[in-house]
Amino acid sequence: MAALMLREMNTTYGRSPGGYIWEILQPVAGIAVLTAVFSAGFRSPPIGTSFAMFYATGILPFFFFITVVGKLAQSLNFSKQLLAYPSITYIDALLGRFILNALTQLLVGYIVLAGLLALFDTRTTLELDRIALAYAMVAALSLGIGTMNCFLTSMFPVWQQVWSIATRPLIIVSGVIFMYENIPEPYRSYLWYNPLIHVTGEMRAAFYVSYDAPYVSPLYVFALSLALLMFGLLFLRRYHRHILNY
Repeated sequence: MAALMLREMNTTYGRSPGGYIWEILQPVAGIAVLTAVFSAGFRSPPIGTSFAMFYATGILPFFFFITVVGKLAQSLNFSKQLLAYPSITYIDALLGRFILNALTQLLVGYIVLAGLLALFDTRTTLELDRIALAYAMVAALSLGIGTMNCFLTSMFPVWQQVWSIATRPLIIVSGVIFMYENIPEPYRSYLWYNPLIHVTGEMRAAFYVSYDAPYVSPLYVFALSLALLMFGLLFLRRYHRHILNY
């Protein structure tokens, strides 16, 4: 697994100047630009005093999810040659990509949040246990959906385009820009079944002591993630040889 991680770092990040550092700076710069744009367009955030912090607490878990799921979906295609060796399995390919990209996104989150806390008077109170829970939720969700997408993308290449189209509205319906409580019924009840809503709510509650987010259900997120992971692994176990020989 370590060899797969080193190979991916060399292959993915070693082809451009700056390599791995640039991969970290790109999303940091993107988040900074988007934060500046939305800060100029909105006079005050729904909670707190800093729109930059409000936006970052929503967009960081969202970027984590989108990035890790996208990487996991291509795990078999990326490591197809190495998977010809009996000592390397599809689980190694999945875990190697997951660990590397999850750690990268955690580092990105740390850089952005630490920068915002140092530069602005955000008037937030950090609850580290809730931050850890929010990242555990999005990590589990990314692993579950990413594993299932790995099977679907490998078996049905058109699924990559379907997934890309289906996830475009996610930034709107995942509570990144708007508060869950501000969404009118019956749409609010429908959006409860979007697991990213729970991740965003938990992340915001970790920074804003006055925000309780009673709708958040870690059990729902972890149960859904585990179910998707189990089905994804079962399908990969059944069809991975067919995929590799395709």
